[in-house]
Amino acid sequence: MKSIVCEQPKKFEMKEVNTPHALEKEVLIKIKRIGICGTDLHAYNGNQPFFTYPRVLGHELAGTVEELGKGVTGWSKGDQVTVIPYLNCGKCIACRHEKTNCCENMQVIGVHKDGGMCEYLSVPETNLLSTKGLSLEQTALVEPLSISAHAVRRANISENETVVVIGCGPIGLGVMRIAKLMGARVISMDVNDDRLRVSREWAKVDDTINVLEDGLDQLSQITKSELATKVFDATGNQLSMNQSFKYVSHGGTLVFVGLMNKDITFFDPDFHKKEITLLASRNANQQDFKYTIEKMRTGEITINGFHTHHCSFDEMLEQFPNWLNPEEKVIKAIVEL
Repeated sequence: MKSIVCEQPKKFEMKEVNTPHALEKEVLIKIKRIGICGTDLHAYNGNQPFFTYPRVLGHELAGTVEELGKGVTGWSKGDQVTVIPYLNCGKCIACRHEKTNCCENMQVIGVHKDGGMCEYLSVPETNLLSTKGLSLEQTALVEPLSISAHAVRRANISENETVVVIGCGPIGLGVMRIAKLMGARVISMDVNDDRLRVSREWAKVDDTINVLEDGLDQLSQITKSELATKVFDATGNQLSMNQSFKYVSHGGTLVFVGLMNKDITFFDPDFHKKEITLLASRNANQQDFKYTIEKMRTGEITINGFHTHHCSFDEMLEQFPNWLNPEEKVIKAIVEL
């Protein structure tokens, strides 16, 4: 089968490798679509922490069942599926408390082990969900939007409360859209006017703020100085994450969805004065995937305007570097097999 391998930073190679078979309790899937994630872009660029080469990238996947391993039931050849790419141990303290998304021994497909930039991939049956009724493009975008859903669930948003989401990338946009579905008043922040426009048109936010022009002052005017009861930072940018504390209201909550390999600092007197709740949000679990699939089926989450770029598997080596160019205005690219 064909497989695209990231041999080293900024170097992909198309290779012919042996087609795998489904092992016991595994399902072999035929890959049909691959969503391109920020993790893939960072890995290609050489700035993804805790990453080793060579690696087959790809963890936002849509496929069909090709072969069942021994002991697998409930699936038939041709069933359309998405992959939960987080392989957990099932034994650590997080797994025992049903927090498999932050397993101590997490192995992420396409990050810690080879992923789906190939024609066939065998995965544990427990890491598959049916996406019957969805398109292949929708199916490929279930995973990133499930990360957004998990972050919103962590924050426990109530109807009519004010939510700020910093960063209009795919995960941030997903947080905005799902927060709107929860009935919140949502304000998006970014430094890019084009992405702020997408947040208005796709996520249906109520207000937008370009933080290059005193974001705190603008937020104070919009909220009559109350600020936001829930703030999500989806940038993975140190400066943004350090500054995000100032947008939180008294008694409010800050959720870090993006991550980076640096220290975060904040002014403790303000943190205590406001009694801010600080949360991290990592990956997603089956509950979040099922929620996202259902909202896609009902049409409450669409991908029109979210899915912006497309190419074939054979074209990816040529197209991928272009998606790193801000002038391309990529929100989400999908590779078709």
